[in-house]
Amino acid sequence: MRIDIITVLPEMLEGFVHESILARAQKKGLAEIHLHNLRDYTKDKWRRVDDYPYGGFAGMVMQIEPIDRCISALKAERDYDEVIFTTPDGEQFDQHVANDLSLKENLIILCGHYKGIDQRVRDHLITREISVGDYVLTGGELAAAIISDAVVRIVPGVVGDEQSALSDCFQDDMLSAPIYTRPAEYKGWRVPDILLSGNEAKIKDWEIEQSYERTRRLRPDLLERQKKG
Repeated sequence: MRIDIITVLPEMLEGFVHESILARAQKKGLAEIHLHNLRDYTKDKWRRVDDYPYGGFAGMVMQIEPIDRCISALKAERDYDEVIFTTPDGEQFDQHVANDLSLKENLIILCGHYKGIDQRVRDHLITREISVGDYVLTGGELAAAIISDAVVRIVPGVVGDEQSALSDCFQDDMLSAPIYTRPAEYKGWRVPDILLSGNEAKIKDWEIEQSYERTRRLRPDLLERQKKG
């Protein structure tokens, strides 16, 4: 898959997209992530991409022209499944959304900044609006990084142990069971005996039981969502 991220701060994402899982995905040829500096698409000699809002409201607003030029230039080269805008009032990003996006071929992610973007961008150029949480960030770069990481890591072949990715938290609206590694005992703190038993059936039952209990205690809303689904 290919992800094109439009941003006024490409330097903020440079290191992130070339490390860890995202770097591995790109080296394997399973994903491409390209950063586009929005300032390269403005005709303003000071490379400004924002202006004062009509109506006398506070703050600055991202202009439609450079955004339209950038998106149009990308669309002239290929078709895109989604043009995503990262915004606090968008659809809540979760594992189900990540799974859906991982099946796409080409994505554009537009990082918001300042007070927001000209509403005409949202009305005519954006196909999906996504929020990573009920809070406001200085810019959409962190949100774009979160979306990219969550989506790319579940593309088949990116993670060496695909079963590991498929058993992550939230894949089935459940939290994961506790996990342990060596040593079996440390400062008197022991790993549960069942995990040392070698009995795969009982270990699986324990895992399901612990997963349900942790979800019930920490995220009961997930269980409610299962009932509604």
